[in-house]
Order: sequence, then structure tokens, then C-alpha cells
Amino acid sequence: MRVTAIIAAGGSGRRLGASVPKQLLDLAGQSMLARSVGAFDRHPKVDEVIVALPVDLVDSARTIVGKVTGPIRYVAGGGSRQDSVARAFELVGEQTDIVLVHDAARPFVSADLITRAIAAAADYGAAIAAVPVTDTVKRVTPDPAAPTIVETLAREAIYLAQTPQAFRRSVLRDAIALGRTGVDATDEAGLAERAGHAVRVVEGDRANVKITTPADLDRARAHAPRSAVRSAARAGIGYDLHRLVEGRPLIPGGVTIPSTVGALGHSDADAACHAVTDAMLGAASLGDIGRHFPDNDSQWKGASSIDLLRRAAGLTRDAGFDILSLDVVVILERPRIAPFIDRIRQGLADAVSIDPALVSVKGKSNEGVDAVGRGEAIAAHAVALLEATA
Repeated sequence: MRVTAIIAAGGSGRRLGASVPKQLLDLAGQSMLARSVGAFDRHPKVDEVIVALPVDLVDSARTIVGKVTGPIRYVAGGGSRQDSVARAFELVGEQTDIVLVHDAARPFVSADLITRAIAAAADYGAAIAAVPVTDTVKRVTPDPAAPTIVETLAREAIYLAQTPQAFRRSVLRDAIALGRTGVDATDEAGLAERAGHAVRVVEGDRANVKITTPADLDRARAHAPRSAVRSAARAGIGYDLHRLVEGRPLIPGGVTIPSTVGALGHSDADAACHAVTDAMLGAASLGDIGRHFPDNDSQWKGASSIDLLRRAAGLTRDAGFDILSLDVVVILERPRIAPFIDRIRQGLADAVSIDPALVSVKGKSNEGVDAVGRGEAIAAHAVALLEATA
């Protein structure tokens, strides 16, 4: 399933009264826009991000957003949020299954909320994040000078809509087509409803606040976590396992070991390298090896896992981290890897460009237990320690 996220950031934020568009304002060391984009860029189920911006910000967008790990494109927004999303949707390829639409003014969206929205759209066609109201709700006359209660509404049936909103591509296509006929709505879910599609509500998050007024901005700055890139140290763990079969080479940590059986996989099935790759990517919040080097992509068939590890190290450094140390455990009944450990340490160190003294490799037996213990598989665990460079 391919997922595209559209970030609606085309507005000026006039109600906030700032001298710059509100999406550029700083929240504890990172702009509102960068936080919103980063939440989707880091999510393992999101394949690409499209950002709709004011036309005068498109050329400088990459500088504004900063480093990202996945594909990202920028488009000039329109005169309204509805127009901006429609322009971004023009860049969504037909191979995309699910499209997320998110307001840049909600910079604290969580990974769990994104996951829930994607799953609901896949199951039902359209979904929005929303939270139930907790206060009694009154409908009043539209006179701002002297509002008078008309009725008390059943709060059990009232929800406050958030983003992301998620749609199968065909549903959002219908919604946008309706909007282009002149129908106005406050969000794409409203257009989808009017186009005849049912929209499911998924549990929102009260921390997923929208920043609209100066008071909203003050509260956000008071509670915003410091930018993850500025956290001093990050640790990640990785694990991998491959079946052992005849006719394949056995390559733990980039070193080919004499053996009658080898690991089966799409690449060269180097369990040690794969575990280290996942540990580094995890520590940097960059997803996992399958996100960057999927096993259904022909370009990685038979690939050298040491080369994939080298690429992952580059992604890690591009995300703002130095690699401090690696600790790897290879679990294999036979042959023993002890005679090859120094070569494995050197190969891993070279791949990630650190001193071999900072790489530990240990070989373990599984004492005859399960498939690994019976000599039917090889497994590896790894821990990577990173340090932020910014």
C-alpha cells in the first residue's frame, strides 16, 4: 500500500498577527512547518510528502523545512485551503492508494494517530481524526452582540474534527472534483460527504492542537518538546533473521564464511548488516530497512548488505547524527564466527566510517533451541548509539 501525505501550509495565518506566515514560526527550536512535515516524513507507512505553500515560499521551501529522509515535493498553494489541497493532489500519482491531508498548523500530530487514520481509510474509504466534546454544547442565535440559546445539543453526538484526514485516492479525487465545481467546504471530509462518501471517525488526540491565535502559540511554545534532532544521544536496536539453505553464501557482517549453507533473502541476506542498519535507522527515527530498501524493489535484488549499511549511515548523518558505537550479536549454530570477528568488526566500521574500536561483534549459539539452534537459520541483534550534530 502506497501512502502520500499532503501538508496544507498555503495560508498566511493573519489571525495570529505575526510578521511572517505562522507555519514559519519557531516552536522550541523547530518551525511549525518543519515539525508537521517531519511527523509524516519519519512515519514508516508514509511513502512521500507533498507540501502546499504560499507561492513566495516555494523556492526556499527546502531551506525552511530542513533535512528530510523521504521523497518530498513542494507546490504553490491557492487562494484557499481547498484550492491548495487540490493543487497538491495534482501531484499525487495513480499508484498511490491512500492520501492523507494534514494542516501544518497542527505540528504535534503523533505517529499513532497517523497510523490510525491510514488504517481506517484503507478499511472504509475515508476517515478523519476527531475528539468528542466534554462540555455541554449550546446552539445559539447568530447575533454576536446578544447570542441566545436555541437548543442544547447532545454532546455524545458532537466531535471536534482534527487532521490528518485520510482517503482512498478515488474518494479524495471525487471530493476535489466536487470542490472544483464551486462547492465550498471547510475541509476535504466535508467535500467527501457531499460527494456521497461515508467518512469514518477515528480517535483523535487532544495534544494534536491547531495553532490559530497568539494564545494558542504561547501554549504551544510552553509545551513543545525540544526538537528531536537536538537531543544529545539516541540509541536504537535492530534484529534480523534468515533461513539457511543450500546454494547460498553465508555472509555475516560483510564477510563470506565457508559453509555448506547460506542465508536466503532478496539481497545477500546479511543478517548482521541488516540488524545494524535497522538499529541506526531506528535511533535516528528514520523507519526501518524495508522503508528505504524494500524487498519488492528489483534494484535491491542480490544487493550487498554492506553497501546498504553504508547508504543507511549516510541517511543517518544527513538526518543530523554522528554514529558513536555499534554492538552486534550474531546467533549461529555452525560454523562458528569467532575466527572472523575481527574482519567483521573492520568491515562494519568501514561501512559506517567509525573506528573499529567502537564496534563490538559477538558470536553466540542457541544451544539447539528452535530453528536457529537446529542450524536452520541465522539471527542477529544490534544496538547503535548516535549523537546529534546540531
